[in-house]
Amino acid sequence: MAVAMSTHSILFFMEPGAIEEIKEMIIGPGMMLFMALFWLVPLVMAFLSLTLKDITNQRANLVMGGVFTILNIVHLFEHLAQQSFHQLLIVGSTVVATTLIVWYAWKWPK
Repeated sequence: MAVAMSTHSILFFMEPGAIEEIKEMIIGPGMMLFMALFWLVPLVMAFLSLTLKDITNQRANLVMGGVFTILNIVHLFEHLAQQSFHQLLIVGSTVVATTLIVWYAWKWPK
């Protein structure tokens, strides 16, 4: 998911008028922290998946996968109006990835 979000950001800056749109936005410290966590949490979760015990890993993936699935669905709906197919593809892939994380965590053997 972190790779997809990085790709999404890079492709956004390649869109015509993206730089002007960013100049008009007011991005405060809270938004910057949120954006940093949006990249950092998936990377930390990948590491924790290798180091946590099975039941803790399962619960962490259920919770964080669920949270990020909801956030990514909201993000996808925000991009539906733009009609930029490559952005919809990337954001849609994050929804699929996080949904699969939740699914596999749910089906994890007891």
